[in-house]
Amino acid sequence: MGKCLLVAGRELGAFFSTWMGYIICAAALFIDGLLFNAYAVTSSPKFSADVLADFFYFASGISLVAGVFLAMRLIAEEKQNGTIVLFYTSPISERQLIYGKFLSAVFFSLIIHALSLYMPALIFINGKVSLGHLASGYLVIILLGAAAIAISLFASTIAPNQLVAGVTGSLFVVTFLVLWMVADIVEPPFKDLFGYLAIHNKHFTPFSEGIVHTRDLIYYLSVTVFFLECSVRALEARRWRG
Repeated sequence: MGKCLLVAGRELGAFFSTWMGYIICAAALFIDGLLFNAYAVTSSPKFSADVLADFFYFASGISLVAGVFLAMRLIAEEKQNGTIVLFYTSPISERQLIYGKFLSAVFFSLIIHALSLYMPALIFINGKVSLGHLASGYLVIILLGAAAIAISLFASTIAPNQLVAGVTGSLFVVTFLVLWMVADIVEPPFKDLFGYLAIHNKHFTPFSEGIVHTRDLIYYLSVTVFFLECSVRALEARRWRG
């Protein structure tokens, strides 16, 4: 665990020592603010709960995109710069490296989400929002971001460079995202299967409305762990190939 946290701390520092981390953070907050003002807060009267649900809907998309950008460099950059060789001669295991890099991206995404708290806080000026609703909404965008990071980290592990990792990670995430649309046009049993596998809609909507189901928590955690373990196996296979 200590080595995992050591890797996480090193990678988290890398986000702050390069321009990319600041650009991702600034872009996410800027776009999130624009969408909040344009679609969540409108000129027509709305219930505070509806404004908050709309905020989480748009914030979920930002969380997915930010997750791809945060994760695409984690392993691909090491391969691109040739520093992955240093890992093969270090006492750190593949799992410690993967989970450490994953935690660094999750910690950075948590900073972005914390900085966005001022937006739903504005609702309290003219309305009233349940703190439970606020907590469940932020929980789901954190879970969505973590799943997107895990998926894109796997893409970064199998890709030769950051560009390919970004494109591959985006394709994986978009595939999981549009499955709920596919579920609407197919017949059972595929309708239920695609609906369950979709990363948005079925599992996201209850959270955005202030309702937390254990099955949805299990889904997001399962997707995250599955792709993290796929990354571990891919890195192990690369080490054996030399």
